[in-house]
Amino acid sequence: MMPSLQDQYDDAMYEFSMGNPDAAIEKLRAILAEDPAFFDAQLALGGAYYAKGDYQAAIAEGHKAEQLKPHDQLAHTNLSRAYMKAGNKIKAEHHGLQARIASD
Repeated sequence: MMPSLQDQYDDAMYEFSMGNPDAAIEKLRAILAEDPAFFDAQLALGGAYYAKGDYQAAIAEGHKAEQLKPHDQLAHTNLSRAYMKAGNKIKAEHHGLQARIASD
């Protein structure tokens, strides 16, 4: 029997915590292939790309998380950080503001 998506997610987060973003990305992509609406996996995928320094991929995956939960504080915080690293201060500030609004 296949492990549950939650168990697979936990495995991916373990890989991430051990400093293996590539392994985490592979596992998170497998989860999202089965369930594209698995918000935590989508959010974590952007975070794993950010950890690798692939800010364009982090932004692309972050927007997918934002589409799943438009008012999620962490989705906007992650986008703000990635846009800042990518050198787009205006978009970084926009998502920073959205994160602050979401926290109210």
